[in-house]
Amino acid sequence: MSRFMTRHARSPRPGAAVVGAALVFALTACGSGSDTDAASAPSGSAAATEQGVVGRAAAQKVVDTYEKVNNQANAGLDAKLLATVEGGQAYAMDQATYALAPTWSAKDKKAYRKPFYYRDRQYVIPAKGSWFAVGATSSEDGHSSVLLVFDKADGAYKMVMSVWADDGQPLPKPALDAHGLAEAVDPAAKVGAFAPADVGAAFDDLYATGGAKAGKNLATTKPVDEAAKIYRDATAHGTADGIATKRFFTKTPADTSVYALRTADGGVLALFPVAHNQEQLVKEVYRSSRELVPTDEESTLGAHRGPVITDVFQGQGAAVLTAKATKVTAMSWQQVDSH
Repeated sequence: MSRFMTRHARSPRPGAAVVGAALVFALTACGSGSDTDAASAPSGSAAATEQGVVGRAAAQKVVDTYEKVNNQANAGLDAKLLATVEGGQAYAMDQATYALAPTWSAKDKKAYRKPFYYRDRQYVIPAKGSWFAVGATSSEDGHSSVLLVFDKADGAYKMVMSVWADDGQPLPKPALDAHGLAEAVDPAAKVGAFAPADVGAAFDDLYATGGAKAGKNLATTKPVDEAAKIYRDATAHGTADGIATKRFFTKTPADTSVYALRTADGGVLALFPVAHNQEQLVKEVYRSSRELVPTDEESTLGAHRGPVITDVFQGQGAAVLTAKATKVTAMSWQQVDSH
């Protein structure tokens, strides 16, 4: 993963459904511990319940390793190397980013290969479960925050989900126990209108139906408004100067894992995956004389000239769930296939 990748993936391109993040992570100021106090983490069997699913020192080592290997993989666009420290939805998106490197400008390639580092780390460690989170800022862009999730995959901790933030409202603080540990919430447990595991499908409904089904129960936020607008524009105007229709179809994410934390105000913070197909189809009246020409990105991912082009997008987002409302506060997408 690269901070540059997130910006690049959100840059407007033909055929791409793009939604920007709009939040600042309060977690970066109130996690379960920072690098500076990692050395004081309790050790030994008697302290197992006090250190949670992983000790702070061990969590720091995991993030240090990820940071180092991620920079090496970015420099060489080495997806196999990246897979040793990254998995889940994050890897599904990032390996596609590597595949699209031939379409980048020389300036973008240079920026992508430049190493970057996670600063001001705050570790959010649940008392129980298999995963932990880290809030941090980037050495490239100190005012932007990221929340990274590390979970066990193939017997080791890997970074499996990340959500960047540029500006906007802060996320709520996590609920912490007497030992400074967070509470992981069952993704299937309903909080108000949704369970954390249901938010991704509701968000994708905004693309598929404009929010006629589950999406109508999401609170109005910038990502929700932008997704609904994309649906309205596609329905009204299609694509390719009106000679083709553009429709969206829900799809199962590459990794369906959802991560949720109890917040200090009693709500839940959820990080969730999303996915959909975008179909561009030449209208029947034009099919004898017109065809779609793929963009550079679409061609690189496998698309050819013809009457239909289907783009596959994988994404990840963040939402705050309370008894009163479900607010999707951040969303990022990556095109991963085209045919």
